[in-house]
Amino acid sequence: MAAKKDYKSVVLPPKYVPKKSEPYMCPEQLAYFYQLLSTQKDEILNQNVNALNSVSATTKANSGIAGDESDNATLEQETTLTLRMAERDNNLLLKINQALERIENGTFGYSVISGEEIGLSRMLARPLATMTIDEQEEHEKREL
Repeated sequence: MAAKKDYKSVVLPPKYVPKKSEPYMCPEQLAYFYQLLSTQKDEILNQNVNALNSVSATTKANSGIAGDESDNATLEQETTLTLRMAERDNNLLLKINQALERIENGTFGYSVISGEEIGLSRMLARPLATMTIDEQEEHEKREL
C-alpha cells in the first residue's frame, strides 16, 4: 500500500476503464479514480454555488414583498429543500475529499478496518467505499 504519486501524470486513453488484469491500484487505476472523483467534486461545488446563488436571489427578490401566506410558505419550502440538498452534497463532498486523500496517501482501494483490498469491482461500483463487502455488511448489522 505504498503511496503512488505518479498517478497525477498518467494520461489515460479515452474511455479507459480499470481492468482486473492490471495490478491492483496501479497508477492508471489511481489516475482513473482521481479524475472521476475530482470531476464529481467540481460538479458538486458548482451545484452548491448555483443553489446558494438561487436562494440568495430569490430571497432578495422577495424581500419587502408581502405575498400571501401560501406564496410565502411555498418560497420557504423551496428554500429549505434547496439548502437540504446543498447540505447532502456537502456530506458527499466530504467523502470525496477523504477518498482523494486516500489516493494521495496510497490507501485508496484498501479497507480502513483490515487493510485488505476492497476489490476493483466494488471500487468501480462505489468509488467511495472504505470497507470490503463483508466488513460493510458486518458494520451495517451492528448499526441496526
